[in-house]
Amino acid sequence: MTEGDDAAGQRPAWLVEQRYRAVLEVLDGSPVSEVAVRYGVSRQTVYTWKAKHAADGLDGLKEKSRRPRTSPNRLPAETEALVCEMRRANPRWGARRIAHEIARTGTIPAPSRATVHRVLDRSGLIRHQKQQHRRKYRRWQRETPMHLWQMDLVGGIYLADGRECKMLTGIDDHSRFVVVSSVLAVPSGRAVADAFVRAMRVHGVPAEVLTDNGKQFTGRFTKPRPAEVLFERVCRENGITAKLIKPYSPTTTGKIERWHQTLRRELLDVAGPFADLPAAQAAVDAWVHTYNTARPHQALDMATPASRFRPNPLPEPTTVVPVRTPDTEPDLVAEPRPPALLMPTSAPALEFETVVTPSGHVGVLPRVQRVRFGKDYAGRRVHVWVDELTIHISLDGKLIKTTASCLSPDNLRELAMRGAVKAGPPPAAAAVRPGETDPGTVIEADRNVNQFGIALLGNARVKIGYELANRRVTLRLDGQLMHVIHDGVLAKSLPAPINAEQRTGLRGARVAAGELPAPAAGAIHVERKVPADGVIMVARQRLRIGRTYAGELVTVHVEDTYFRVTLNGADLVVHPRKNQHPVTRFRAKIHAPKL
Repeated sequence: MTEGDDAAGQRPAWLVEQRYRAVLEVLDGSPVSEVAVRYGVSRQTVYTWKAKHAADGLDGLKEKSRRPRTSPNRLPAETEALVCEMRRANPRWGARRIAHEIARTGTIPAPSRATVHRVLDRSGLIRHQKQQHRRKYRRWQRETPMHLWQMDLVGGIYLADGRECKMLTGIDDHSRFVVVSSVLAVPSGRAVADAFVRAMRVHGVPAEVLTDNGKQFTGRFTKPRPAEVLFERVCRENGITAKLIKPYSPTTTGKIERWHQTLRRELLDVAGPFADLPAAQAAVDAWVHTYNTARPHQALDMATPASRFRPNPLPEPTTVVPVRTPDTEPDLVAEPRPPALLMPTSAPALEFETVVTPSGHVGVLPRVQRVRFGKDYAGRRVHVWVDELTIHISLDGKLIKTTASCLSPDNLRELAMRGAVKAGPPPAAAAVRPGETDPGTVIEADRNVNQFGIALLGNARVKIGYELANRRVTLRLDGQLMHVIHDGVLAKSLPAPINAEQRTGLRGARVAAGELPAPAAGAIHVERKVPADGVIMVARQRLRIGRTYAGELVTVHVEDTYFRVTLNGADLVVHPRKNQHPVTRFRAKIHAPKL
């Protein structure tokens, strides 16, 4: 018996021989306890060896493999082969990308990222590198698309005649959608401005652009004195805020710099010199189209940039209205389509007035349905509009709450016997009932914003902002965006905190009936009471008003670049804005006089 016999996971041959000697000593009459002490094992182990020798001889003393006979959770061989094939065909794909692509093919079961990584490691398809502890940066991202474009110039595009061209690039900060990719023979200020204008004609005008301090983007370093370059003029005439990074701080525009790295690795390094400028532009456009529409992005949870990007609405062309005469046929005017009903009703709607109970409830029909209204409204008289689908509750002529109705036609007839009268038109759209609306329907819900600027929407805590603290707002969920409406004005737009399937179960939700209101025009207004030293604080900046105005209540108009202070409509002073800290306090603190 040699050591070569320990195949298939068995222990060395000398271990079998040692066990055999222990069994022989027991068979010769030695006590089992003494043999166990001599061989350093327990008595139960010696008995086990003896039983295995009696049953199978020396083969029974060999160590058998402990590997399970079946592995129900093992990845199928076809899927494992597909993982290796994808890795060899696309060496730059990591485990997360491969797992995502396999899931898109519909393979069942789809492997996880960790499973794919183990398969690649077993197959020798991973090149282990030394761990590098990189610097930690604070990541930031705009809340909506078309809010900020990051733009830059990149070189390394070579033509067959030996020339090197540069490309103006731009990426939407929220969606990572590439909005500008123009190859320029000469990266002059005129060429950069023209490419920027062409991009805006396709995607719309962004609110802000962020660039480095290149001479094509800014004239702040022009000698002998600063000047306005053509790019800055285009931004000014289109109402775009042009932001610049700090010198020698390329990480501020990290998104566009990281995209340049992907562009070089996947296109420029493998394409080689292009025949001419149009050929280079065509290759870049094809690659950018794939990047925007088909290539999943890890920062977007493997969604494509095109799925998160929404261009600004372009100006509609002017319509010509023909002159109507008696001899001509009347114009065909498309009637507005009314919102679709969720389900037909079999009883007319009713309305009545009632009083909020001390516990804060409104008893529509107390034994069937009560609506929680809040203890702050206890004792107040409210107006109730109700049918089989929806309940609208108004206070002082203003709609406060909308919820789904649980009343049947018999319940409505009982309400009519109690004094409810036939209702007029509903004050708002019908409430959303779970399972009865399309997930893509635009819905609205009224919510109260607490003192910290947070509102509750389902199980999500939504940060609305301090400027709307202690206010009641309407949250309009449309696709991937949530619009915040206050006093009939669009206050802001945020990413939707819940998906489409969760929206049909929202408390107090209703189908949106009207169009999205326009945003408020003008700057943010805040109030401050001037102290004895004549200095007030706005957005972490000290503004000197003067001791002459001590005790006065002034209004501060917060613009992007300056603060304008007024008193009773008259301008007092203008201060340049030195930072971009948000305004968190909008009302003046009026302290009670000391006694």
